[in-house]
Amino acid sequence: DTLWDLAIAEVEKRENPDDDVKPGEVWEKSVLFMGNKNGGKTTIILRCLEREESPKPTLALEYTFGRRARRHNTPKDVAHFWELGGGTSLVELIRIPITSHNIRSFAVVLVLDLSKPTELWTTMESLLQVTRNHVNKILTKLEKTNPEVAAEMKQRMWNDLQRDHPDYALVDPFPIPLVIIGSKYDIFHEFDSEMRKIISKTLRFVSHYYGASLVFTSKSEVLLLKARALINHLAFGYDKSKSVSVDPSKPLFIPAGLDSMSQIGPPPVSDSDLGKMRANTPLELWKKVFEKTFPPKSFCDLQDTKDPAQDSQYAEYEVDVMRAQKNQELEQYKRNASKSWKEMDFDSN
Repeated sequence: DTLWDLAIAEVEKRENPDDDVKPGEVWEKSVLFMGNKNGGKTTIILRCLEREESPKPTLALEYTFGRRARRHNTPKDVAHFWELGGGTSLVELIRIPITSHNIRSFAVVLVLDLSKPTELWTTMESLLQVTRNHVNKILTKLEKTNPEVAAEMKQRMWNDLQRDHPDYALVDPFPIPLVIIGSKYDIFHEFDSEMRKIISKTLRFVSHYYGASLVFTSKSEVLLLKARALINHLAFGYDKSKSVSVDPSKPLFIPAGLDSMSQIGPPPVSDSDLGKMRANTPLELWKKVFEKTFPPKSFCDLQDTKDPAQDSQYAEYEVDVMRAQKNQELEQYKRNASKSWKEMDFDSN
């Protein structure tokens, strides 16, 4: 074996699921944060890692890590934190951190900006759909190369929902652990009570449908600690909280598997309007109801993405001088090319 083969084997050995970890053995987990632009992803990561830093805008896909020991005098486990910037515009970059080598120890945190309900469903749907398709492709390959691991992962999807749960046949769990965080609760709390109710019920349904945990947070230390507890469970294997808060007048906190369709209730719309809506799945029905109240905002993330070359925080004198020179050469080429095309005599026959 080459040195690279040995390194891969060592990483795979460390990436055992929680119940396979032996005393004294180090494990590694990976967590991908994605969601709305300026939704607070960086702030949440820094708080989880207990770093006193001012958050900076995420350029594309950024990486950091944290280390923590489960007990005194034991090796420190490692958690890899990836953050996807750009809202939905750079979602294809998820292929970089999520691979067949780490899929067994990977989790996703979706951060949704509660203060922007018109962007909420579009952002959520786009990011989760692309991520799910990518993970499913990896699982399909694993079924051929390592069927035992693929079967184990598919079984693990249902771990938070017991077979005797009344909603067992109504949900469609996400293929890897998922936490949905509603950020900027302080702004959301000022919304009209009916708006808050619709958003809260919808996110409860989506989270339950995907077998995900749900928590609302803000810059409040108390709320950040609740979000941190769920993330620490994913990243370091800490015990999962069993507390639940479903009061729509308060910040929601619902660990995976502890909600139900009966408690959530029907979509918040009149029976007459509900009867007029055609949908193939419960998720599609809730989408129609939600977007009836909050029509999706028409925007293009790609157009909003700032050019990092123009960002002062990435300024480098020598690089910028060379770039300016190349830009001048390009403009000169365009002018020369335009002249040459205009001077050409085309045969009209």
